Amino acid sequence: MGMKVLYYLDSLGRGGAEMQALDVCRNAGRHDIHITLVTGRGGPLEADFADSGADLIRLERRFPVDLYLASQIRKIIKEEGIEIVHGYQAVDGLHLQLAARGLRRVKKVLSFQGFVEDRKNRLALQYLIPRMDTNIVVSRGLQDWLERHARIKVRSRSVVIYNGADPERLRPSGRSIREETGVEAAAPLIGMVGNFYRDPRKDQLTVVKAMPAVLEEFPNATLVFAGGVEDGAEDKFADCVNFCIEHGLTERVHFLGARADVPDILSELDIFVFSSLQEGLPVAVSEAMLAGVPLIVSDIGPLLEATQEGEYASVFPVGDAGGLSSSMRDLLGDNGRRRELAEKAKEFALANFSIDAHLRKLRSLYESLISGDSANK
Repeated sequence: MGMKVLYYLDSLGRGGAEMQALDVCRNAGRHDIHITLVTGRGGPLEADFADSGADLIRLERRFPVDLYLASQIRKIIKEEGIEIVHGYQAVDGLHLQLAARGLRRVKKVLSFQGFVEDRKNRLALQYLIPRMDTNIVVSRGLQDWLERHARIKVRSRSVVIYNGADPERLRPSGRSIREETGVEAAAPLIGMVGNFYRDPRKDQLTVVKAMPAVLEEFPNATLVFAGGVEDGAEDKFADCVNFCIEHGLTERVHFLGARADVPDILSELDIFVFSSLQEGLPVAVSEAMLAGVPLIVSDIGPLLEATQEGEYASVFPVGDAGGLSSSMRDLLGDNGRRRELAEKAKEFALANFSIDAHLRKLRSLYESLISGDSANK
């Protein structure tokens, strides 16, 4: 049956880590990896995981640290002959650490995807890092941020493996976001995919503030945002909406909410903008590159890393609405430049950010952990 791996994802919401895990589950079989996916709360992607090819087991987490849940996971590990357990956030890692405690043949892996929300999670991760067999960090830029700003000493016990998206998942269904929003076929369409978070991660307001100057030169340009609003981020969303109302942008800026049709949205964009304050290596950027959409990104470390210091994207200073507006106008006015950026970015992403590139490196890591265990016996 191949290598046996258990993933624990506490929730199955529509976020970057969950989409990464879903793409892994859908494609792991081709790399001789069999995944048992355990979740403690489920979520909007539960049906997708059930159809992914992984064995989905729905449990219930009743407490922040649930010893009974950990005992259930431990039972699954033993019954299924699991060799690797893998989590994506602190709550995942805590329950996997408890579940696999004392099981020397079982190797523990924890992935770091991006922003670490609060002191509680940082303390949990500081506890977990030395107790994992390997910690995966999705970019060197995130590795630096964790060390310098979050004070999480991860470098000496981590490896960098880029996230990967599935190009097959990015095939559009034919649904038109232009028809839904009433955008003319010839109108320039700009988009950003990313949730509104309460923490300083995504920066949609800078994109909104860039639009008035864009509309002076391209009066029929339209901007769409795809992403939900996290509890506690309502004020950030309201700031964007209020700016649009106050500056007469409501006909040219559309907030679509959480969406399951991102491939259809990407297929009709002329430019993908990713304005951010802090990132790991966002799946949304990998998806846009693989979909062949020209990118504009803010100049933070992980986004510069993903675009090779701007070789595969236009770059603007973080939080600089004027700089972003200039980049948007320059690209909208240069079809050849947009085409060149999109083609080069797609070629680079297929080699580095596809799900197969990710799974090849992931399997190699898993093999090294298992063989290392065997070598020590």
